[in-house]
Amino acid sequence: MASIGEFDPLNTRVPATKIEVTVSLVVLYIQAVGTKEWREFGRTEVIDNTRNPDFVRKFVLDFFFEEKQNLRFDVYNVDSRSCNISKHDFLGQTFCTLGEIIGSRGGRLEKTLSGIPGKKCGIIILTAEELSNCRDIATMQLCANKLDKKDFFGKSDPFLVFYRSNEDGTFTICHKTEVIKNTLNPVWQPFTIPVRALCNGDYDRTVKVDVYDWDRDGSHDFIGEFTTSYRELSRGQNQFNVYEVLNPKKKGKKKKYINSGTVTLLSFKVESEYTFPTSLHYMSPYQMNAYAMALKAVGEIIQDYDSDKLFPAYGFGAKLPPDGKISHAFPLNGDSDNSNCVGIEGVLEAYFQSLRTVQLYGPTNFAPVINKVANCAAEITDGSQYFVLLMITDGVISDMVQTKEAVVNAASLPMSIIIVGVGPAEFDAMEELDGDEVRVSSRGRLAERDIVQFVPFRDYIDRSGNQVLSMARLAKDVLAEIPDQVVSFMKSRGIEPRPALSSSPLAEVHQHM
Repeated sequence: MASIGEFDPLNTRVPATKIEVTVSLVVLYIQAVGTKEWREFGRTEVIDNTRNPDFVRKFVLDFFFEEKQNLRFDVYNVDSRSCNISKHDFLGQTFCTLGEIIGSRGGRLEKTLSGIPGKKCGIIILTAEELSNCRDIATMQLCANKLDKKDFFGKSDPFLVFYRSNEDGTFTICHKTEVIKNTLNPVWQPFTIPVRALCNGDYDRTVKVDVYDWDRDGSHDFIGEFTTSYRELSRGQNQFNVYEVLNPKKKGKKKKYINSGTVTLLSFKVESEYTFPTSLHYMSPYQMNAYAMALKAVGEIIQDYDSDKLFPAYGFGAKLPPDGKISHAFPLNGDSDNSNCVGIEGVLEAYFQSLRTVQLYGPTNFAPVINKVANCAAEITDGSQYFVLLMITDGVISDMVQTKEAVVNAASLPMSIIIVGVGPAEFDAMEELDGDEVRVSSRGRLAERDIVQFVPFRDYIDRSGNQVLSMARLAKDVLAEIPDQVVSFMKSRGIEPRPALSSSPLAEVHQHM
């Protein structure tokens, strides 16, 4: 799947809706709003020996109702392993907008391919569906027993194809297993699949599984099919997860037909996003993840300026136990009455513990956390305390309008906001909050001060893998503006530095040395 981070034209907007697009072709291009330049967004996998490909790989796009998002789909016949698209045979193309696909009946749009004079290039089918915020990942393994023999000189070369059902009764392909050669009793390798790819968060949604015998020429023989659901699969290995493989044509012709074999679920495991190595929250036993590194790098310096070493720590964007309520400002330690953690090590411990107890969930709203800290800062404006809010994010922000208003309001208070971006995403929305060049504004009001400092963590990662050096580089840059921000607030309120405390004899000795 491709990330919208590759799409520059949306650099200052908040993604309203995640949309998954299924396309029967190879390359998707998106047109830049200003330059009108076509930029490659992603490619499907290559399917051999067929004129009717059904691709597993999807494109995940951010949909903006108020914008015209032009798309171009190019189809190629791939003749070699070259990544250079010009090395392959062009078969046709079509143009449309993302809105056209979404607005089509059932989210399904048929378009005629063109681009080769005097030749009919065929038709492609585009489907779109809004994605749920479920980030769980399922791992499962299946085997089959006594499948039908399809090869004249052998047995069968079986593989499975998984489809999720759509509202209009059609099915969307979501996974293919590997082919097991010459057997009627295959055991497939375990595979992982995002839960939203399998059922889009609807646990009772029908999942159809087709069983095929692989043929070299692409005309794979249909053995049979069965249906299940995520809820059924999640029960794991039991008598209910042994499925009869049925072939409707054979069943209609043969009175004594029973089945074409059985498929058995051997194992099923669901992991939250943070437990998977590709997750930015993944907790490796060998090294800290980017969130922990950023927290430790900045926190260990900041904590030296805090007298009691008690730090309120919040998460944003998760379902909380026991009822799954979504929260955008929940205490990491799980204590709603006292969110304080002892030292940065206490914050890290609370962070790791929360990953085990909550389910990460969108949307990602910044404003609630900023407002929570601002409320505390508003109570103490005599210069005796100054608040520094550290926010670590992957770049996806869902409430930009509310966040800008929260920043403008907070700019008149004794507080600063540090935002550290982790991961590969484009952080254009974060850059907008960092008012180094253009002061943040909301509803015609300019922020009184520039209180936001943003840095992308990837710019500070040491190429040799030295985490200590990476953290030192990050802390140096991210904290550089804090002293000036503290002074600017004090001067704006006419607050003078307090007289120095009376020196001890030891201090006097140091002063005269």
